[in-house]
Amino acid sequence: MILLAAGAYVGWNIGANDTANCIGTTVGAGLLPFRRAALIVGIFAIAGAMLQGQHVMDTIGKGIVHRELDYMAVGIALISGGVFVSLATFKRIPTSTSQAIVGGVVGIGLAVHAPINAAKFWAIAGSWIVCPVLVMALAYGLSKVVGIILNRIAASILIVQQVMGWLAILSGCYVAYSMGANNAGNAVGPIASLGAFPPLLLLALGGGAIAGGAITYGRRVAETVGKGITPLDVRGAFVAQTASAAGMHLFSIWGIPVSTSSAIVGAVVGVGLVKGARTIRTKTIWVILAGWVLTPGLAALTSFSIYHMLSRMMS
Repeated sequence: MILLAAGAYVGWNIGANDTANCIGTTVGAGLLPFRRAALIVGIFAIAGAMLQGQHVMDTIGKGIVHRELDYMAVGIALISGGVFVSLATFKRIPTSTSQAIVGGVVGIGLAVHAPINAAKFWAIAGSWIVCPVLVMALAYGLSKVVGIILNRIAASILIVQQVMGWLAILSGCYVAYSMGANNAGNAVGPIASLGAFPPLLLLALGGGAIAGGAITYGRRVAETVGKGITPLDVRGAFVAQTASAAGMHLFSIWGIPVSTSSAIVGAVVGVGLVKGARTIRTKTIWVILAGWVLTPGLAALTSFSIYHMLSRMMS
């Protein structure tokens, strides 16, 4: 029960921090009130977790550390990762739950002298760089294409705005689905490695906890993503969400946990570049980047230290 609670805590943190990545741009553009948008995120996150969350869950559970971890090790890895995401959420900084959990698992692996799957680890770490760059390029190109199409459509501005508004909301649903598919495994992957619970039960727990975090505490980071990086209109919200969702969905199919935060931030920057680099608030970008760099290392150090301390106290 303690492990399930720890997994739910991590899932809650994912929802609280990554809800912004799903509907921050939609809320920032004034398309939906936060509560209604958060409810939509919860529904689609659960669907993504249940239908396609297995791939990342397997990677987190058994793909990084080549040894069966005990219950205490799994609990420490989860809590260590969750604490840093909680701090970032309180400070309104979009951070990477994937990085936090991977860092926590690696720290535990080092503490128990377990062999680390270096190839898998570097593939995951590489994706944290490749994903935002890929999504930024996709958002930039998609923004250009959408702009050309809209300029050639002979329709009233009101009709175009309404259509783009619905497309932006639908793209937010797609981001939420991709977040559930990619991030639910972060919350319950270490628990799955124990083989003590049915996988579908764990995925339902992860998806439900994400939904709870989205509804109860997702507003703070949503304001940073929606308004703190670059001003977004309806078209920008649609492009940013579609590009980030496509990138995350691709990595989910490959079973690689990527940062939902880095995906949406990369997409928002790509949209901002179309408007001009001066529209991007570089100070916010640097704060977010610092969080991405520090999160996995600090989570690894914390899980390593706590495990050693508790092991000595119990021996």
